[in-house]
Amino acid sequence: MRIAVVAPSLDIVGGQSIQAHALCDGLREAGYEVDFVPVNPRFPRGLGWVRRWPYARTVLNQSLYIPSLHRLRDADVVHVFSASYWSFLIAVAPALLAARRFGKRILLNYHSGEAEDHLERWGALVHPWLSLAHEIVVPSEYLRTVFVRYGYPARAVPNLVDTTRFSYRDRMPPHARILSARNLDPYYRVDVTLEAFALLRERFPGATLTIAGDGSERARLMRRASVLGDRGIRFLGRVAPADMPALYEAADIFVNSSIVDNQPLSVLEAFAAGLPVISTATGDIAALVRDGETGLVVPPDDPASTAKAVTVMLEYPVRALRMARQARSEVEAYTWARLSAQWAAAYAGVSA
Repeated sequence: MRIAVVAPSLDIVGGQSIQAHALCDGLREAGYEVDFVPVNPRFPRGLGWVRRWPYARTVLNQSLYIPSLHRLRDADVVHVFSASYWSFLIAVAPALLAARRFGKRILLNYHSGEAEDHLERWGALVHPWLSLAHEIVVPSEYLRTVFVRYGYPARAVPNLVDTTRFSYRDRMPPHARILSARNLDPYYRVDVTLEAFALLRERFPGATLTIAGDGSERARLMRRASVLGDRGIRFLGRVAPADMPALYEAADIFVNSSIVDNQPLSVLEAFAAGLPVISTATGDIAALVRDGETGLVVPPDDPASTAKAVTVMLEYPVRALRMARQARSEVEAYTWARLSAQWAAAYAGVSA
């Protein structure tokens, strides 16, 4: 079977690009013929400067991307990764239209935690396009129920994580070395993580916070860190996926403060590396981080509760270790060995 995967390339660091890369690797290993069609094709030499100008960048990107969709003609199945809003119209809709024109089976693999708002408010800009897909595949039961509420049957196939990339170790005892690995965008509320760290530092003066990621909030967050006192805080900016395992290895506790989410790869990677996890219970995170079992759950927008949860991890290391080991055991359900049959069934259009 020949699979065409339409998705962002690793030139855009994010959950979709990493998932697409891992999926293509797994499919090739399983014997599928895979053609990866990036929604963000590289610009010709000498035109890299266009990326600094949003509208010109979009025009040039589309002039390269849309013609590349002729490659879908040679596939048996077209697997289209999808987010929400404008990226859905710019990247996803053309791929759906081209795949339908060529008479291919289409899997729309929708990943965004903003699905409910997207389906509710975008109406005619989203619903007609969804009907072009033969099947909608989502990473979680949380998203599946969202689509069902809007009349779209969906198949849940969890996100992939390559656990072999991460060196598991017991943190015994854990130190106050905190890692945040979310993009610096409003929904991920890294500002709450910063505020929590400032409170934590009062009790643990040697604490550190490493922030891996970039986004629209970076300048504001750096200003806030300066006001709070930036001792112990590092902003790394965009980190290549190949460099992430070393960051998990160097950290002892993972903190996530998101208020809109689905099934974040960063939480799964933290599990794989053995980091005790503290998180809000947004989206499908409630199924991943079960309070007192695989991590500690904190309310959204509550720096004090987050700081208290980190303190619990540090002061009760045996409890933290038990949760981290349980999470490491459960993350095996997200490996290619466990998910390959589910993808094979999805491509064939049969029940797993």
